[in-house]
Amino acid sequence: MDLTQALEIASCTDPGMVRSHNEDSIASNAASGLVVLADGMGGYNAGEVASGMATTVITTELQQILAGVGPNQIDPQTNQEIAARLVRDQVLKANSSIYQAAQSQPQYAGMGTTLVLCLFFDNRVLVAHLGDSRLYLSRGGSFKQVTRDHSLLQEQIDSGLITAEQAKNAQHKNLVTKALGIDPSVEPEIHEYPTRPGDIYLLCSDGLCDMVDDADIGMTLQALGGNLNLAAQQLVQMANDNGGRDNVSVILVRVLREYPAARGVMAKVFAWLK
Repeated sequence: MDLTQALEIASCTDPGMVRSHNEDSIASNAASGLVVLADGMGGYNAGEVASGMATTVITTELQQILAGVGPNQIDPQTNQEIAARLVRDQVLKANSSIYQAAQSQPQYAGMGTTLVLCLFFDNRVLVAHLGDSRLYLSRGGSFKQVTRDHSLLQEQIDSGLITAEQAKNAQHKNLVTKALGIDPSVEPEIHEYPTRPGDIYLLCSDGLCDMVDDADIGMTLQALGGNLNLAAQQLVQMANDNGGRDNVSVILVRVLREYPAARGVMAKVFAWLK
């Protein structure tokens, strides 16, 4: 199902004010409802390689599969909708590709990347993530974080060792407990949520949320949400104005209307017309 009339997407990525090159990688395809953001890590240009491999492998493979398979179709292996397995399979494939490159090429040793991925289908969004790149939702005047960081800092907050307020000034903010390409196998966290027309979803690297408070991000989306390109550029500018200590990337997705999956006779008609 082509979602170009149901989703509006804007993005912006920038090396920031300190880093010499950009190790973030972003990709989006409104037609297939797929958006991916990865924040690479590793010496020299290795982080850039890892994040680029992640977005390329995942988007290329998934778009090819989704051209012939609806994500709401039933998976004969699990008797569940196939979307989660499709996404998980491609994330694992990307993990293997990055890990093998890191093992076989000394200049890439230890490279890895965070990941946040959204697949929109059937009035829903499936979210997969690893690390501390985030997904936020702006809906009806409210703004909230959807994903939960896989990081040492989040574990300390969860265990009561520090408060969320103390975490803002904590050291080692960027130590992640899960990432793509670091270990031979990894398990992405995957959830599914209903969407509504008017929703704005924000995918971002930690270069945004480390430099700009959530409240300010939310207010910016409220004020500039009518122009997604301007909003994306403004969020990046705010991170840079506050110091821009890291690469900063954002993808904004607005749900323009409902996009239910075709079922029954209509599904066969659409399949025949493709």
